Order: sequence, then C-alpha cells, then structure tokens
Amino acid sequence: MAKYEVLLPAMGEGIIEATINKWLVPEGSKVEEDDPVVEVATDKVDSEVPSPVSGVLSKIVVSEGSVAKVGDIIAIIDTEGEDDEKQDDSEVGKEVERVRETIDEHKESKHESEESAAGYKSRTPGGKFLSPLVRNIAAKEGISHEQLDSIAGTGMDGRITKKDLLNYISKREEESAVEREETAKESPPPSPDSSTKTPAGDTPGGDRIVEMDRVRRLIADHMTNSLKTSAHVTSYIDADVTALVRWRESVKDRFLKKEGVKLTLTPIFLDATAKALRDFPMLNASVDGTSIVMKGSINIGMATALEDGNLIVPVIKGADEKSLVGLAKAVGDLASRARSNKLKPNEITGGTFTLTNFGSYNNLAGTPIINQPQVAILGTGAVRKTPVVLEGPEGDMIGIRQVMILSLSYDHRIIDGALAGMFLKRIKEILETYSGDY
Repeated sequence: MAKYEVLLPAMGEGIIEATINKWLVPEGSKVEEDDPVVEVATDKVDSEVPSPVSGVLSKIVVSEGSVAKVGDIIAIIDTEGEDDEKQDDSEVGKEVERVRETIDEHKESKHESEESAAGYKSRTPGGKFLSPLVRNIAAKEGISHEQLDSIAGTGMDGRITKKDLLNYISKREEESAVEREETAKESPPPSPDSSTKTPAGDTPGGDRIVEMDRVRRLIADHMTNSLKTSAHVTSYIDADVTALVRWRESVKDRFLKKEGVKLTLTPIFLDATAKALRDFPMLNASVDGTSIVMKGSINIGMATALEDGNLIVPVIKGADEKSLVGLAKAVGDLASRARSNKLKPNEITGGTFTLTNFGSYNNLAGTPIINQPQVAILGTGAVRKTPVVLEGPEGDMIGIRQVMILSLSYDHRIIDGALAGMFLKRIKEILETYSGDY
C-alpha cells in the first residue's frame, strides 16, 4: 500500500484556513476519487472536499472542530502500489503552487481590513508592529493600543499574531463571565417584572431568545462594516416593462423545452445590468484608500435566500460575456447549489457588483446595503399591473401597464447622484425595449 497525503486545497481568493466541520466517511472506509470526504467551513462558505484518489481512508489527521491551513495534511489515504511509492511530484507541485497563490492573494487582499482599522496606528506605544488583520480585529473588539501593548506576541520579532489576539479576547471574555457570575451571586434575584435579559431559551414573559448561527454572525458583521465604510445613498426609478413581460410570456415555454431551464426575470435583469455596467464602468469598481480600482471584468453577485433564513451571494463571472441562455443556466445552477450547500468557495468571491431581487417576495422596493468592497448594489422590485398616464396624439389617457421599481444603493465617496441617475436610466431604457437574444 502507498500512503497518499490529502492536503487542504486552495479554496478561493483570500482564504488561507478552514474549520473541519464534519468527516463524511470514517477511518477505514473505502473512497473513490472525487467522492466527498470532508465538509469544511471558511469565513465565506461551507463546502465539501473531494478525495483526490481512490483507496482507503486510513487516518484522519485533523479532527472535527479543528482549524487547518491551506496546504496542511488533513488525512491519509492508502492506495494501491508499493510501500515506497510517493505522490506524483508534478501533482504535489501544482498543489503547492495553488497554496502559494492563495497565500499571496491573502496578503494582497487587505484593503478591507485597513478600512475597518483606519483609526489604528500600525505600532503600539511600546513599538509593537500591528498587521492590518490584527488592527481590524482590535477595531471590531474595541481593544485599545495600550491593551495591545500588554499582549505578549509570539510572532517574528515579538509581533502580535491573530492567534495571540484571539487568545487575549477569549481570556478577557472568560474573566468577564466570571465577574458577571460573581456579581449575580451577590445581587438579589430579579423581580417578576424585571427586564433582565435571559441568555437563551424562553423568558418569563414568553419571549424566545435564539443565538445567531455562524453564517448570520458573519452577515451581521459584513453589513455593519459596510455601513461604517461607505457613504450610502439610494436612488429610485420606475420602469414600464410591459413589452418585456409580453416577450417573456411568448418565449418561456419554447425556452424551457429547448434549453432545459426556466426563463425567469432574474437572468434578464442580470443581462440588462451587465450591459449598463459596460456603459458606466465607475459602478463596476472598488475603493482602495484614496484610489479607485476600475474592474476589468464584470462579475455580478446574485443575492440568494437560503432555507435557514440566511443569505449567500454566488457570483456570475464574466456576466457581460454570457448570452441570455448562459445567464439563465448560470442562475439556475448557482441558486440550486446555493440552497443545497454545494457551492465552491471561488463561486462566491470576486464579485464586482451585486443584484438583489426584492420582487421574488412581491416587495415593491428596498434600500439594499452595499456588498463590500463593491461600490453599488441594484435592487429590483416586483412587477405589477399599475394604472399609468399615457401620452397619445389625442391627449393623455389612463392605461394598465406592467411597472417595476429599481433601487440603486451606491457609495457617495466616488459616485454622485448624477452618475447613479444616468446608470438607473440606462437600465430602465434597456428593460423597456428588451427583446433578448433568443
């Protein structure tokens, strides 16, 4: 038997570690190449790691609940062959290269951390260097420079690492919990009408307190950080999509029969958005300090609600290069795999603009929060029959039309109302004259 070392693979832009959620096969089990063997969780998505070879899972190196870095050995698989057989050098080299690329991407993708920790200097009063990641965590946790100076760093030259800071935070929380417990023992019991919060479960008044799960906490942090980072403004415009609705009704059955996927309004909205972004590239950008990064590709994120009430944003890469058929198939595939937790990490990263469809739940409009580090997000409302004043050769008249509201939230640091208004007007024009390429 030859022993094959299973490495935690490179899992997407900026991801250098993952938590082992669940081993899908026990030690001693046979596995086939490409069979899923372990479920892992990153700070972006949960996903499954397939077996790189066929054989027997002889040893689990990283247990459930533990954190492994990209490139770490997480398991051993016994394969057919001689005892001294080694893994193919070229295959190992490719994996190492992917790991290096991921780590390099992580080093370069630090602007968001720098924005969150803008008020933190790079060194403590005692001279300890603080990386952007450490400053970002310190900013979120409200840890002062003086407190950071008291932490014994285990990194090179005494630097404070992420692990050092998390250990400090954990210890601080434990001490706070002990203090609260001691205070509670010394305090009299609350009266029946007390408003003291119950940590979890049912309250005396019948309220139910539920702890946020990991994904909801990440969403909460991301949304709060976005409001702190960008100067949010929202503009609205309505669009008469009567012709679009009629065209879709005329082709949807033929589309489904020929392409094997439903033609919903979402891929049409994506198509219109991609075309408008080509005309207004400033909306397809990000902010890096005092620089504006104009994106070379149009990668549109599609906000997708999950069954557990959480939200995920799979990304359609190169949306402007896809036909309506390609967009419809991408929407169907990504939405389906998002709801079954089958998305790969690189399928939810790299977005340059986001679309969220309020109309899916018959909502008229909304004020979406920008998905950092992007600078704008488009909300599409429900299409509904509305009485509209129509201008004709014989004067004005009232007609029943299919109307929807478009809302654009944008970062006023680099996008002014005029530009946002022109962008919305362009999408309106595309939708009102849409006939697709089908």
